[in-house]
Amino acid sequence: MLFDASFARELEALRRRLRVRARSGGGGDHTAKRRGSSAEFLEHRPYAPGDDLRRIDWLAFARTGEPVFKLFRAEEDVVVRLVVDASASLEGDKLDVAKRVAAAIGYMALADSERAQVFAASEGLAFVSEPARGRNALPKLLRDLDRVDLKSGTDLSRAIEQTILRSARPGMLVVISDFMDSGPFDAAITRAAAAGHDVALVQVLSRDEVEPHYDGDFALVDAESSAVVEVTMDAGALEAYLARLNQLVLGLRALAKKVRGGYTRVVTDEPLLPAVRRFVGRVVD
Repeated sequence: MLFDASFARELEALRRRLRVRARSGGGGDHTAKRRGSSAEFLEHRPYAPGDDLRRIDWLAFARTGEPVFKLFRAEEDVVVRLVVDASASLEGDKLDVAKRVAAAIGYMALADSERAQVFAASEGLAFVSEPARGRNALPKLLRDLDRVDLKSGTDLSRAIEQTILRSARPGMLVVISDFMDSGPFDAAITRAAAAGHDVALVQVLSRDEVEPHYDGDFALVDAESSAVVEVTMDAGALEAYLARLNQLVLGLRALAKKVRGGYTRVVTDEPLLPAVRRFVGRVVD
């Protein structure tokens, strides 16, 4: 089960804080339930750094002293596109957690009458679901996520590029992966943001990857290429590995800030709800 009733209740409290900052074809930056050229006022929300100052309600600010941002109901749906890494490096708990993250984000979108769509990423796109909208579409979303199976290799950059090509209009693009990909996925993510997508990166790692405890000689098998590498795991090797992992994390953080997106790290043995809260809060972990 990807989540239970108690977790769904927690998500209900979070869903109204999930804001999508995507550019439509003609209206500039919007955050709304419907998107397009309509100017029907929807509601206020607290101002967040990076918001368009032209859409602050200055009259409300004069009354309350608190800056608030005006949201409008426009004509087109926001689509939350969930790109789930299905490569072999996510074998075990990592894929299960990646699906649970996708289910949580998708649930919040559907509960807010937005549309959600699942993309399985391996060497390109292995599976693409039809977008669905509304609470009644939750069973379909969960079935779509259940169809995401592990493949051997990965080309995350190609999968993201194909997702952009399949997206008639920008929306929220959530990439859920361990990001242990040798390809230049950062360029694809930058292009997604340039195309108007609101990009969010979610990195899923196991506890052994974050805090390795190995000692001695090992023959390591690459989960995706099946290549065998013989290594001696001593203090120096572990230090070098952790330095590379830290470099990857720092790169993802910098990339998220560059595209005005979010970066959330999820470790498989930790509770999921705090990570979802950080995702909704646009925290760069």
